[in-house]
Amino acid sequence: MKYIYIICPFTALVICQIIKFLGETIKTKKINIARLFNGAGGMPSTHTVFSVSLTTLIGYEEGFDTPIFAVALIFTCITSYDALGVRWESGKQAAAINQIFDAMMKGNPKKAFHHLKEKLGHEPLEVFVGILLGVIVASIFTLIN
Repeated sequence: MKYIYIICPFTALVICQIIKFLGETIKTKKINIARLFNGAGGMPSTHTVFSVSLTTLIGYEEGFDTPIFAVALIFTCITSYDALGVRWESGKQAAAINQIFDAMMKGNPKKAFHHLKEKLGHEPLEVFVGILLGVIVASIFTLIN
């Protein structure tokens, strides 16, 4: 495949978003089409799936001992760490700010503030499942290539 290094990660991303959409639809019993296009937070980690699928594919196709695999692996580690740590903490801060604002505005109908999005990062299981899904999609692409 000519564009396998582009097609594989985007395929993994689409599969991940569909899994996220279906999981949340079942959980909430509500259809939220916007969830198909919003990858922040949730099971599995779209950021992790996207980067792991590319890194795994590079390993299979170019070799796990090549400089390009090393570069991809380092960026995948940074992406996964960010999804787990920095964005997770940002989500907790958003939740705290929302609580403070709600307490301040209690009884005041003139709210000009929109709640901050709280689900920004990922729990360890969400990142782990993202890693598994990324490896599976890249493995399938390698087999059909």
